[in-house]
Amino acid sequence: MQRRHSFFVVIASTLAVLLLCGFGFPFRRKKYETPISKDTLQPDKVLFDRAIKNIEKGNYEVARLTLNTMINTYDTSEFLAKAKLAIADSWYREGGSHGLAQAEAEYKDFILFYPNMEESAESQYKVCQIHYKQMEKADRDSSQAIRTEDECRQVLVQFPNSKFAKNAEQLLRNAQEVLADKGYRAGDFYHHKGSFPAAASRFTFVTSQYPLYSAADEAYWQLADSYKRMGDRFESQEADALSKIVKEYPLSEHVDGAKERLTAMKRAIPEADPASYARMKYELENRHKAGTLSKVLGVMSGKPDTGMAAKMGAPAMAAVRPAVPVSVPVVAAGGATGVSDVAAGVVSDTSQLDQAKDARLSSQNGVVGAAAQGTGENKASQGSNGESAATGGAAQVVPPTNHPATAKQIKQYEQMQKKATAKAAKDAKKKGIAAPAAPAAAVPAAAVSGTPAPAATPAAKPQQ
Repeated sequence: MQRRHSFFVVIASTLAVLLLCGFGFPFRRKKYETPISKDTLQPDKVLFDRAIKNIEKGNYEVARLTLNTMINTYDTSEFLAKAKLAIADSWYREGGSHGLAQAEAEYKDFILFYPNMEESAESQYKVCQIHYKQMEKADRDSSQAIRTEDECRQVLVQFPNSKFAKNAEQLLRNAQEVLADKGYRAGDFYHHKGSFPAAASRFTFVTSQYPLYSAADEAYWQLADSYKRMGDRFESQEADALSKIVKEYPLSEHVDGAKERLTAMKRAIPEADPASYARMKYELENRHKAGTLSKVLGVMSGKPDTGMAAKMGAPAMAAVRPAVPVSVPVVAAGGATGVSDVAAGVVSDTSQLDQAKDARLSSQNGVVGAAAQGTGENKASQGSNGESAATGGAAQVVPPTNHPATAKQIKQYEQMQKKATAKAAKDAKKKGIAAPAAPAAAVPAAAVSGTPAPAATPAAKPQQ
């Protein structure tokens, strides 16, 4: 009995300490962030307060039913905007992929209907947080990181003076750190593989789009090495990348190597930028490197580590279109000296569309006019209608083939041709017109060269 009494004393003491230390769950509800402090007994306010209490207790479905009842019953209530925001907050607190998607839709509706309210900035910031919470590592799907970048930019563009702008700016830097790391990994893969033009293209995009990237100096160093391995004609691009390291990243570990390389290339060594020096010094002093335990647990976690992200500096607010790699010739890249075999022209006489046999063939290689009109559908040398080459059909041409016809096949073709000619003459006699002349027999190539040659394509067999 004494041991049991001591056990209860220990439990009671522990609970008392937790309560005194402010331990909330499950002893305290999570307060709602934006309550209405106005104390009134109006029925719409009573419904709103009841819904807020349900949100604080975690009864989100009941809270939403109460808020919808208030909105539908008191459509002119002064608490209507707060009620719509509370519905979005209930979905946000509920969490999960479904809850967050519903919360985003509700927040977007609130911004659409109440763009001038202070809570609109908070709504946009929470949309940014929704995608930030679902953001994955750099080597995984980057769709949520891209959405985070877009939504956080929207906070800074639409609500630049709100109290959430500073936090949104930091979330934007974190998201761009993940996206830059993804591009750097792709460039590093191509660099190790030996595909230096592809690596240079990736590194160029990373360094131009994300200058605040924690490994931007390493990306410039890899970019310079890629240009070096691509040949002497890319020496200017290599020198530019090395100069960027010396000027904009003066505390980088590659500064000495970049200066040595520039000296060997007989290029001028630029001076370090004081602003870049101060910024890089601040970043190195405030970076949060993951500990041993965090690295071990981070392997099993899908969340990215943003401890190396920049803490100051303006993030990229506009997307940069990836440039055409320098290894691509100007002609192939579509430059001013590009060559194209596609010609275009203006037909002055629109009646050609109706009179020509095939107006689509009326313009070839820039020639416009009657001399370039197409001949329309080319007829066979002797079709089932009895029309020969002399009456507008094309001359008999032996099509190329890798499977020459045998003597038996050639004989069958000749018999089918004779039958078609006889039927055409019979039909012409019935109609009272002159019978078409029989086509000249094709001379097999074997008669000249002694080797079997393909025969002419047979005409369609006449229907009986």
